[in-house]
Formats: sequence, C-alpha cells, structure tokens
Amino acid sequence: MNRINKKLQVDQKLLSIYFTAGYPDINDTEKIIVDLEKNGVDFIEIGLPFSDPLADGPTIQESSTRALKNGMTTEKLFQQLEGIRDKVEIPLIIMGYFNPILQYGVEAFCRKCQETGIDGLIIPDLPVDVYHEHYKQLFEEYGLINIFLITPQTSNDRIRFIDSVSDGFIYMVSSASVTGSTSGFGENTKAYFKRINELKLKNPQIVGFGIKDKETFDQATQYAKGAIIGSAFIKHLNENGTANIKGFVQNVKALT
Repeated sequence: MNRINKKLQVDQKLLSIYFTAGYPDINDTEKIIVDLEKNGVDFIEIGLPFSDPLADGPTIQESSTRALKNGMTTEKLFQQLEGIRDKVEIPLIIMGYFNPILQYGVEAFCRKCQETGIDGLIIPDLPVDVYHEHYKQLFEEYGLINIFLITPQTSNDRIRFIDSVSDGFIYMVSSASVTGSTSGFGENTKAYFKRINELKLKNPQIVGFGIKDKETFDQATQYAKGAIIGSAFIKHLNENGTANIKGFVQNVKALT
C-alpha cells in the first residue's frame, strides 16, 4: 500500500508541511525532512522551485527564487533524496509545476520518484482531464498518487470527476486567492468546508492555503481529514533557518 493511503487510515487529524527544496540553503532539504518527521508531521510536500509559480503567494515565490539562485534543479533534488528512505518513513510528495517535469521527461521523472521513494505528486497546472487521458497509467505504473486541487469555485460535478480519478486525498484550497494571503476563515469558507464534507467523496480532503497555527488548523480540520501549512513554515525558515522546527510544529499540533 502507498504510504499516503496508509497514513490516511490513521484515526487522527493529519498535518502536512510544505517547504521549498533548496531553501533557505541548498543543502537543507534532507535535514528539514528528517526534523519534520521526528516532530510529528504526517506528510511532507517538497516544493520543486519554478521561475513562474502562478498559484503561490509572495512568500513561497520568494523562497522559490532564492532556491533557484542557490542552484536547485530537478536533478539536484533527486540527488539530495537518494537514500532518504533509509532515514524516514513519512509520506513524501513533490509539489511543482508541470513545465520542469516536462523538460525532465515525464516518464524519467516518475522513474526517479519511484527510485528515491516519492509517494505522490501535486501539479497545480496539470488539468485532471489531461492527466486522466495521457498520464494516469504512467503515474500508476511507477506507484505515484497524483493529488488534485479544488477551490470554492469548483463545481460539484467537477469535484466528483476529480474524486473518481483520484486515489489518495483531494487538496481542498480554502479560497480562490494565492497561498499565504489569508488570516483566518470567514463564514463563506466554513460553509464551503461543510459543503464538500456533505458530498461524501471517496477520497478524504486536506485543506491548504491560510493554515498557520493551531486555531486555523482546528478550523480547517473540523470537516476535513487534515491541513497543509506552507507559507507560515517558509516564514519560520526565513526567520530561524532550520532551527526550532520542533517549536513550529508543536504550536500547531501539540494539543490536537
């Protein structure tokens, strides 16, 4: 069983942390992964930096720019991930845009993911229809779960189609804005969380965008299986480097 599916069966609310590979320093990737697992995170999303990250707010965009200046590349990431499965068991997901994957070669990319122990991919600009028609069989051949995003504007019919194509979890974007731009959830967002919950989808949902502390984690997981923190963790890395990852995680999850 894929590590993502195994983790989703655990009877608790799940915390996923996103960070940009090669940030704050080029060789921080492994240390961050190891520390996040050690301190109780449930999933890790490894951001593959890209020069034009459309869905990302300024915090993650800045981290992506710095990682690229540090020398991070797709090949460099795979080199850094060699042997990572000797050190961690946590589900690992690469989140990135389709252009670098296409440049690398889609099958070659999937093969390297399998070799290094990556469990899934989040590719915001790969439409579900294109994936279903051209890449689903390939991803499954290499044991990769592809995770799709939905927003408050996604129709119920579209959500049900995404659910039918998916085999893991659905990334439920809390708003139509870019990452890092929310400061808590209003009534409309809470109603959206409830609406999706009432669809009774076969795949659990994990909420992203706007999660930064215990309060927003608890709000997001009232109806969903888990929540994702990205921008707030990038800010922590910017201010503290890789120090006190334990403190950051405990501020979110210690009492949940």
